[in-house]
Amino acid sequence: MFVLGITGGIGSGKSTVSGILRDRGLLVLDADQISRDVTAAGGIAIDEIREVFGNRSVSADGSMNRRFVSSVVFNDNKKLDLLSAIIHKYVFIYMDEQLEKERAKKTKCVILDVPIPVQKGFVDHCNQIWTVTCDESVRLRRLVDRGMDIEDAKRRIAVQMTDEEYSELADHVIDNSGSVDELKEKVEALIVSQLHERGIRI
Repeated sequence: MFVLGITGGIGSGKSTVSGILRDRGLLVLDADQISRDVTAAGGIAIDEIREVFGNRSVSADGSMNRRFVSSVVFNDNKKLDLLSAIIHKYVFIYMDEQLEKERAKKTKCVILDVPIPVQKGFVDHCNQIWTVTCDESVRLRRLVDRGMDIEDAKRRIAVQMTDEEYSELADHVIDNSGSVDELKEKVEALIVSQLHERGIRI
């Protein structure tokens, strides 16, 4: 099974690239969505979050109390790192389980959509990584268009890896500073050269 990793910073268009591949029929394991699932009511991360952050960290419906937990970690980087480590652990446990299921089904290709390209659980699983990059001014405009405050958008970009750091991990870099149609052309070219050549017809 060919495991293709898609990564890139916030506002880069990583999810758009994954969406193009999903629309072509490939299974996409989206780390952002999985992180919401593992912290939802009944999610596999809930017990450890309660143990570490106390009963108030879990809402009456059994999901993570995002408002309370955010208030705890907002100005405490150590606690933020601890929360991130808990959630990431369970995200990658889930991804591991899904990859095993797809291997058993003889699935030809699976996409891992991950914003933070950690070694264990992402890089070590991927046969190839595509990094999506974008001019910072374009990223900021996209984030503001989504309703994010400009200063918050700048902070979020600043704490992530740089495009250069993301690109060092990549087998292929996709510049998404242009239009959606231009992005689709670039992705289509990679589908032909990288997937079709491996017998993955989508």
